[in-house]
Amino acid sequence: MNIVIFGPPGAGKGTQSKFIVDKYNLYQLSTGDLLRKEIKDKTELGSEISNIINSGELVSDNIVGNLIEKFVSNKNYKHNIIFDGYPRSLIQAENLDSILKKYNQKIDIVLKLSVSLETVKKRILERKIKESRADDNEDIAIKRYKTYEKSSEPVINYYRQSNLLRVINGEAGISEINTEISGLIEGIKG
Repeated sequence: MNIVIFGPPGAGKGTQSKFIVDKYNLYQLSTGDLLRKEIKDKTELGSEISNIINSGELVSDNIVGNLIEKFVSNKNYKHNIIFDGYPRSLIQAENLDSILKKYNQKIDIVLKLSVSLETVKKRILERKIKESRADDNEDIAIKRYKTYEKSSEPVINYYRQSNLLRVINGEAGISEINTEISGLIEGIKG
């Protein structure tokens, strides 16, 4: 099965994705990880991505789409992907559907972690202490949250119309969220 999990930066997508990966033997496709790998590898693209991220903006659909297709086209991951933090816009959602269709795949369920800005700010600051990520500061967190909220509404509607969207209370504890997600996934597995 292919799953999309999304929510604002700091909503717990990465934590929940790791849980789903371990429990259901899926491969996590985190656009953040793909982008950070490019930066870490000091590629020309990585330098461009670093400048975009550090300004609080989102990386272009074209850049992200190419990284996604490279991942999806790998036969080892077929029908076993959790898309962590992607798509973030209607264009990305449509592009993802096209890429998956090209490789005879589809999205089976979309999980949206719903959290407040206050919770996101608190989690981002905690994560900054633990992981020392350059993009984890309050000003950038607020800007990214607002950008996410504005751009995600069409994506939410897109997946709601296709009856794939399931909204999860991201304010709950990690294990409560795990339990809710497991129930939803078990429901689509049949």
